[in-house]
Amino acid sequence: MNVPADPTVVHPMPGQERVVLLKPLVTSPLIEVGEFSYYDDPEDPTAFETRNVLYHYGPERLVIGKFCALGEGTRFVMNGANHRMDGPSTFPFPIMGGSWAEHFDLITGLPGRGDTVVGNDVWLGYRSLVMPGVRIGNGAIIASGAVVVDDVPDYGIVGGNPAKLIRRRYSDADVDRLLALAWWDWPIQHVTDHVRTIMSGSIDELEAAAAELT
Repeated sequence: MNVPADPTVVHPMPGQERVVLLKPLVTSPLIEVGEFSYYDDPEDPTAFETRNVLYHYGPERLVIGKFCALGEGTRFVMNGANHRMDGPSTFPFPIMGGSWAEHFDLITGLPGRGDTVVGNDVWLGYRSLVMPGVRIGNGAIIASGAVVVDDVPDYGIVGGNPAKLIRRRYSDADVDRLLALAWWDWPIQHVTDHVRTIMSGSIDELEAAAAELT
């Protein structure tokens, strides 16, 4: 019998402390991560919440789906990084203290784009940067060094600064088929039994595997 991997261990690869599963690692109520999404970093991957999720003062949330691969240096800039831009200066005087703190209302409640959401089966390349409120679709690929300022479609490949759509991995019709299959929501044993199809099979083969669940 095929035995599923364990989604509850922090270090899933023996001898590779640089790889961590994020779901059993994160503690912030503002971060939600699906099973088997991992981060790879030779320095300190266990510090993901503080080193890779920046200016996270809330209430906006970071939501990462299942089976996502986050390359070294992937970072999420949250809405707490925003400064006022409607006056002559963008400098946040009130945080410096003194009588300036009396004007703290000037830097609270700044407009934001809401939660940052990463879909399922997303690959974020080395040192990619995701800006506040971005939504990245299922099956997307974010190129190394990309600065993602706009939403990314399902199964889109983006790169550059600012990141632009390079191409879609599949046609619109096939993307619809893949989203309907949503293999990442299959029971883990069924995923385990069909790993080869999920990784290298056709959509027809994936549909045949899904039919076994009905």
